Amino acid sequence: MGIKFDEKKNYYIVSYHRRHPVTREAKNISRRGIKTKAEAEKIYKELIIKLSEKFNENLHPLWPEIVARFLEYYANCGNAKNTVKNYKQCIEANTFHIWSKKRINEFSTGEIRDFIQEDLSKFSEAHRKSMLKILRAVFRYAVEQNIIPRDPCPKLKFKKNEKIKKMLTEDEIRILLNKAREENHEWFYVWALACYTGLRNGELYALKWESVDLKKRIIYITHSWNKINGFKETKSGDDRVVEIAPSLLPILIELKEKTTDDFVLPRIRDWETGTQAKPLKDFLKSLNLPLIRFHDLRASWATIMLSKGIEPIKIMSMGGWKDLKTMQIYIRKSGINIQGITNSLNFL
Repeated sequence: MGIKFDEKKNYYIVSYHRRHPVTREAKNISRRGIKTKAEAEKIYKELIIKLSEKFNENLHPLWPEIVARFLEYYANCGNAKNTVKNYKQCIEANTFHIWSKKRINEFSTGEIRDFIQEDLSKFSEAHRKSMLKILRAVFRYAVEQNIIPRDPCPKLKFKKNEKIKKMLTEDEIRILLNKAREENHEWFYVWALACYTGLRNGELYALKWESVDLKKRIIYITHSWNKINGFKETKSGDDRVVEIAPSLLPILIELKEKTTDDFVLPRIRDWETGTQAKPLKDFLKSLNLPLIRFHDLRASWATIMLSKGIEPIKIMSMGGWKDLKTMQIYIRKSGINIQGITNSLNFL
């Protein structure tokens, strides 16, 4: 036992020595000036616990610490800044208030299952599925770093959510663009290009004149943009070609004559700050049209194209979709999958 009595100074010295179970680094902790042997024995037990806790801190960090390590690692792996930011915000908002004092080795599969199914029950299936994906990424990082032996995340099934938000019909888009042009709205050119091409918000913002061939009526989509990552490659990572509709051509020619900038579309303050949905909703509200998100202009384009009989494979190619399942949502929304099936019915 590490208890010694110093006769000259007339007090006990208590010390405890132990090697780290993983690194084998020796650690020593001691206390001096203890008056009685009983008190020395009590302090000796406290030192054992304290040093064990210290080792445990290094072996099994608290949840916030392991999250911080994971996010740094995740960012260094080349993931987009906005993805890292979304992970950070999601983890902190949903878990820090309940797991801030919990160590990474203390999680059980049942606890995480209850968290996803019960604590997050007020959220959508998509949100819970996303949260489980993020948690699994953190725990797998801890496994790879030999901090825990296994990933405790459960295997859960989520309902497939194939609903999409409101969209505008062809007539409603016609009203939107004609009214915006009539009022010389600053967003007219942006909305027009979005409705005619189905380009994503970031692809519209990053579009330069060097990628537009007015003679061939072709636009080359090579880059995208967001306020966190700045300019980068497209979402899929692939370049693609978009056809310019004949009625869009004079609008682009008019726009080219107006601008001296390298960018096709005007730089609008709300667009640069990522609040492009608000002016669209405000204008739609003034016209008594369905209130949709900016991204839903893309969905509206896809559904209208499908309703006109354009082959889905061509729409996927121009819109930059790789997943046929996503396109199936628009096919069902447009109704082309059931067109004509009742033509032979004649009960009366």
